[in-house]
Amino acid sequence: MGWATPYITKLKLGETVTFRPRGHSMKGKIESGQLCTVEPIEDFDSLEKEDIVLCKVNGNEYLHLIKAIQGKRFQIGNNRGRINGWVTANQIFGKCVKIEA
Repeated sequence: MGWATPYITKLKLGETVTFRPRGHSMKGKIESGQLCTVEPIEDFDSLEKEDIVLCKVNGNEYLHLIKAIQGKRFQIGNNRGRINGWVTANQIFGKCVKIEA
């Protein structure tokens, strides 16, 4: 169970969630402690490069960027140049649609 497990559970039930992630890996897009609103994804074909998604890569939970898309695979990374890895749609749980102070 990771930091995002309760939010992932709600997203899987179709609920929109809000939370304040901590850390600096998304600095410039999301500052530590900003309020983020994440909605469930209805159409994975609508996802684009640079979308911010709540996902799980190699067992770790991230609110990170889609860096590349190859068919039905998505490369996930942070805003500081680090790549976390490739995932499929079933490892992406929601898309960040709003960032507030």
